[in-house]
Amino acid sequence: MARREQTSDSRAGGTAPRVAGLLLAAGGGRRLGGRPKALLPYGGKPLVEHAARALREGGCGPVHVVLGAARDEVRERAELAGCLLIDNPDWAEGMGTSLRAGLERVGADPDGASAVLVCLVDQPGIGAAAVARVRRAYRSPDTLAAASYGGRRGHPVLFGARHWAAVARSAYGDVGARAYLREREGRIALVECGDVADPADIDTPEDLGRLG
Repeated sequence: MARREQTSDSRAGGTAPRVAGLLLAAGGGRRLGGRPKALLPYGGKPLVEHAARALREGGCGPVHVVLGAARDEVRERAELAGCLLIDNPDWAEGMGTSLRAGLERVGADPDGASAVLVCLVDQPGIGAAAVARVRRAYRSPDTLAAASYGGRRGHPVLFGARHWAAVARSAYGDVGARAYLREREGRIALVECGDVADPADIDTPEDLGRLG
């Protein structure tokens, strides 16, 4: 049984933990013919807007967005007011570089968050409901939590602050935090989200139908 730890939380009459949002939106869409994923149209707007809004409406703040491919165009076309934008010049090396850049920026925030909740820009079926469920799994700076879909771990993923430095060191290529999480599988609190979200991602031209 997962160990439950007491923490400062509004449900216990204290102050709610501050959970920052981190959106990885730097991908160049290589298998999509070089169409940057952040700019894919969804509901008449760039996909990055939908994902950033899901983090905000799910209770995360501040929301950090890591940009890479076509970052100038994303800044021009997407409405990301209130988000903290991070340029990742190494985005072509893989998602791991974006995760590392994002965690380093969140860790440098003088206001200090207790945890960070990570989402990927290419999962349009994940909205505020899934974000809010995983965010509520926070118990302490040691927390590791993730959405699950029929018992299978996916995104969003929540990292308590004590994990950030080690996750950043381990992130490389397209691996991201996969290896770090696999080594700590028994410590991850899984939060079932299959009834409120769809984890399917947009990787190939055949997947574009999911954008409606």
